[in-house]
Amino acid sequence: MLEIFRFKLYRSKKNKHLHQQIFIASRIYNHCLALQRRYYRLTGKYLHKFRLQAFVTKLKKRAKFQYWNELNSQAIQEIVERIDKGYKLFFSERQKGNTKIRPPKHKKYKNYKSYTLKQTGYKYLGGNKLKIGRRTYQFFLSEDIDGEIQRLNIKRDSLGDFYLSFTCLVNDDAPTSIVTTGKSAGFDFGLKTFLTGSDSKEWKAPQPLKAALKELKAANRALSSKIDGSRNRKRAKDHLARVHRRIANVRNDYQWKLAKELVDTYDELYFETLAFQGMKALWGRKLSDLAPANFLAKVEYLADKTGKLYIQIDRWEPSSKRCSVCLKINDNLELKDREWTCSCGAHHHRDINAAKNILRVGASTHKGVGNKTALISASNDDLRIPRL
Repeated sequence: MLEIFRFKLYRSKKNKHLHQQIFIASRIYNHCLALQRRYYRLTGKYLHKFRLQAFVTKLKKRAKFQYWNELNSQAIQEIVERIDKGYKLFFSERQKGNTKIRPPKHKKYKNYKSYTLKQTGYKYLGGNKLKIGRRTYQFFLSEDIDGEIQRLNIKRDSLGDFYLSFTCLVNDDAPTSIVTTGKSAGFDFGLKTFLTGSDSKEWKAPQPLKAALKELKAANRALSSKIDGSRNRKRAKDHLARVHRRIANVRNDYQWKLAKELVDTYDELYFETLAFQGMKALWGRKLSDLAPANFLAKVEYLADKTGKLYIQIDRWEPSSKRCSVCLKINDNLELKDREWTCSCGAHHHRDINAAKNILRVGASTHKGVGNKTALISASNDDLRIPRL
């Protein structure tokens, strides 16, 4: 299986060569995109990637485009493949009647962030050293790189720092020791309490965006008052980027630690499936600050890696309205009602009751799923086999 290892590159004067590589990649991307657009405007079709690659090879021989040869040929192939993939998606969705998908757009140099090297153009020297082209770079080795390296992605952030992403082929047939606890739980998301478990445990997220809101506003005001192109504007822009990066780092750190805690504590984890786009329309900034979709992706990754069971139940299961004791649905329950009493006499905390229902539905229908992720659905009278 493929696994990605990401590391931050040391700051060095040699990094200016990587900036130059990204600049060349952006020029090639925009030139190829211009050719595609012109061809599409004239014929209504798009150039196949092999024809476009052959044309780029001819252009590199001209004096005007000699500097393109400084970028690895496989990196150029990947740029062409990226454009080809975008146009294929555009045409396939147009045939289905989907007009929301647009063809690839031109990118400014400052918005072009990365390029990819496949088998050539780099060499891993072991430890924290990597050779890109003729130059050797060092990076922060936060974990060991396992497996065979298939490709390398070099990405630049808004502060000019570089990150290396190694895509490695890891042998997943190797025996792994899985520590089981025998515990399973359902989990319900909330706005006040980030996560509530069926065993009544609660986790509150730090909300770093809310905590840094005043600092963000001050940084934005300072940036807006600076003259375009001035050194002070560059400093103000970097300060704003640092604030945003710190917010993202705090959120990611909390989510990874919480995901690790859940995977280590429970063998089976059941979550609800939410319409995050619709929720974002209602609660906007707060939902973006909590980022439950990103958290679920982390839990799924760790569960798959450690052999634990991760399952999401159907979106339309009324987990909050259904009594976890008698299974009767309370249609009069509103969002403001945090506690309610069922006609059977059972008194419920809204989120704990929802988590218990998520556990019941998930545990009743996960038979045969194994350790794979599944999206399952169930009603009160008919618990169906999971759809793999």
